Amino acid sequence: MLRLRLPQDKAAPVRVRQVRTWRDQYYFTRLPWLIYRNDPAWIPPLLIEVKEFLNPRRHPFLQHGTAVQFLACQDGCPVGRVLVSEDPRYNAKHGSKTACFGMFESIESPQVAAALLKAAADWAKSRGLNHLMGPIDYSINYPCGLLIEGFQYPPRVMMNHNPAYYEGLLEGWGLTKAKDLYAWWFDSDNERLQEWTHRVRRVEQRCRAVIRPFDMNNFDHEIERCAKVYAATRYDQWAFIDLTPAEFRYFAKRLAQFARPEMVLIAELDGKAVGFSIAVPDFNEAIRPLNGRLTSWGMPIGAVRLFQRLRQVRSARVMVLGLVPGYRHRGIAEQMIYRTIEHGVGRLGFEGAELSWTLEDNHAINRTVAAVGGKLYKRYRIYEKGLD
Repeated sequence: MLRLRLPQDKAAPVRVRQVRTWRDQYYFTRLPWLIYRNDPAWIPPLLIEVKEFLNPRRHPFLQHGTAVQFLACQDGCPVGRVLVSEDPRYNAKHGSKTACFGMFESIESPQVAAALLKAAADWAKSRGLNHLMGPIDYSINYPCGLLIEGFQYPPRVMMNHNPAYYEGLLEGWGLTKAKDLYAWWFDSDNERLQEWTHRVRRVEQRCRAVIRPFDMNNFDHEIERCAKVYAATRYDQWAFIDLTPAEFRYFAKRLAQFARPEMVLIAELDGKAVGFSIAVPDFNEAIRPLNGRLTSWGMPIGAVRLFQRLRQVRSARVMVLGLVPGYRHRGIAEQMIYRTIEHGVGRLGFEGAELSWTLEDNHAINRTVAAVGGKLYKRYRIYEKGLD
């Protein structure tokens, strides 16, 4: 087994190379175990999922987008990594020439970080791109943002986590803030939330919308309807690009493995889908003790433990909550939130949930979330830099 260790000679030159061999791929996927070895909040990702995310034959983004991986070494030791990607659909929609960098990891060394980011920038410029933005893994539909507040809390499913020193590394290279993203926390015994639910019950009596669970027996049709609503609800959102049908189906199949249909809700008015919400049990809570592996000595021990622990998860993440323009401010979103809370707390025994993420300048939704007892407990930042 290949081993990771810190370099002895910290003054040694940093060399960056594109990942092309199985050995480099091994180091790229396992480098976080070196970076976070002393971080009690970090949750090791499942290696099988990381490999699939990077596999051009498996991940649907790579059917239309392009991405490469870079690995930084110092004194013969892997010490950093970065993924850089181009999405032609995003650039066509926004009239831009943007590349995204993501999956950034580095030891606490400005020299290492600068070498990685320079490699990402050089790759982007070689493709005629003039703008670098991140951390973004492919697009903002995937994990994105650098954690700048809330380091003591573990990351929820499909959310990032990083050391506090990363902020200095990125800004030291000349990256500047593009946008902040907020993550909110709800406790099940929140008094303001309980008061709010009484008001929602009254709204429910006069609202004509039908709120129902996702129909797993009609999977393909339900996915098609949700994809249309998702694109309509976020079309004008900052940095948004809609998911391709293949990407949306990829997400749906992955979430279906551990989501509860009663917490994936579709709002209909006169038979038309006008909104939907997705809340899922916190998968990270279940995988935490597996150390990234589903098998040990060829036996599916981790998979068995994961199945058992999924039943014991006591927190959730609200990932999506959207309404088609023209149907907002009618109490529909409030009803979806209420139904999610009612089922999650009342029937599944969840003790808390994260709602993430919201844009810092989406004042309407941020005021609503705060009004019902949401606590702003994490802040993420997306950076940018011109490459002219």
